[in-house]
Amino acid sequence: MARAAVKPQAPAALRREAEEQAARYPALMAEAERIAVTVAQGVHGRRRKGVGETFWEYRHHAQTDPVTRIDWRRSARSDDLFVRENEWEAANSVWLWRDGRASMDWRYDRKLPLKKDRAAVLSIALASLLIRGGERCAVLGEGDAPRAGNAGLDRAALLLAAGTGDIAETDFAALARHARLALFSDFLEPVETWRARLSQLSGIPAGGVLVQIADPAEEDFPYAGRTLFRASGGGQELLVGRAENVGKTYRNRYAAHRDDLKALARRAGWPLVRHRTDQPPARALQAIYQAMAPEG
Repeated sequence: MARAAVKPQAPAALRREAEEQAARYPALMAEAERIAVTVAQGVHGRRRKGVGETFWEYRHHAQTDPVTRIDWRRSARSDDLFVRENEWEAANSVWLWRDGRASMDWRYDRKLPLKKDRAAVLSIALASLLIRGGERCAVLGEGDAPRAGNAGLDRAALLLAAGTGDIAETDFAALARHARLALFSDFLEPVETWRARLSQLSGIPAGGVLVQIADPAEEDFPYAGRTLFRASGGGQELLVGRAENVGKTYRNRYAAHRDDLKALARRAGWPLVRHRTDQPPARALQAIYQAMAPEG
């Protein structure tokens, strides 16, 4: 049976969606900078001395790399262009990722931020702190090379606020060895999915921190009476006559999933920072920043 053709969005609808995404960016950036400044007053920078001329490895040339960085001798032996990465550059580069799935575009109470917005604020604030400390940042899966300075922060912030956040098609093999990452998600996908991803990253090898963003309703299950539950992004619906009767079962399953994720992170050597959107973000940011500190 032939699949029905997917009707493309009308230009007007695409423009409205783009404008809505762009409108969120200044507010998220401002909040992230405010939080970063607050946390920066209580932590010490991690800037490292020297420019690190020791050769580290070759990596594929990215569109954001200037032509002057291309190693023409190495590139001549292949159909691809390569950039020579020095040890300092590799050690001081961090890749950030903010989950863009439908489950992140949700909140129980309109007084609380969407999970994706809190993830964007924390990830942008982390990028600000890292760049202040002399490190370079890029957004995972966007094809950019890590950048420093205001240009690097502006680019990372834009992608973290409005990017698709799709990790499923990300080529982890393109990451430098011993890369550091900060992954922001609700981690509601099956633990097996994340076990496979962390296994790929460990093979590079790469490490970092997992930041789990949760809405309080996801943990507390405050529902009672006749309640219609609808899957994020549309799709399946479930009508429950007395929601309070299934609350205990739900909370037990949620706690079991959380414990499985915690055990996976511990075995993989990735610190897990958990944050609820009804809590101030500054404390979470400080924990994330400290977890990103390189060893040694």
